[in-house]
Amino acid sequence: MKTILIVDDNPDNRYLITYILKNNAFLTIEAVNGTQAVNKALDEQPDLILMDIQLPDMSGLEATQQIKQSTPHRHIPVVALTSYALDGDKDKALKAGCSGYIEKPINPDTIIDQIHQALASC
Repeated sequence: MKTILIVDDNPDNRYLITYILKNNAFLTIEAVNGTQAVNKALDEQPDLILMDIQLPDMSGLEATQQIKQSTPHRHIPVVALTSYALDGDKDKALKAGCSGYIEKPINPDTIIDQIHQALASC
């Protein structure tokens, strides 16, 4: 089974994403901020990270960049999640090292498709 790190400060979003992923045979790890995300990514080496862009301590893009700077973790695909899709946000996420981009509210089919695409590309 593949393990996915879910990074979101909103407990309802984490619950929904965890529910969707567990029903699709994924294991999950959770983080509520960027610092936890970086630490858990480095310690637990998930197969993929779903990273909220708006986090309380640092942006999800900053956390992604920190994870990608670590040579052994550079290969972990990161899919950005955002509630506030503005022009240019997708490009910023891709430049920060994200391999995908999903707008909230979460659509179960979309998130599973993005995960499979990201996992297939690494």
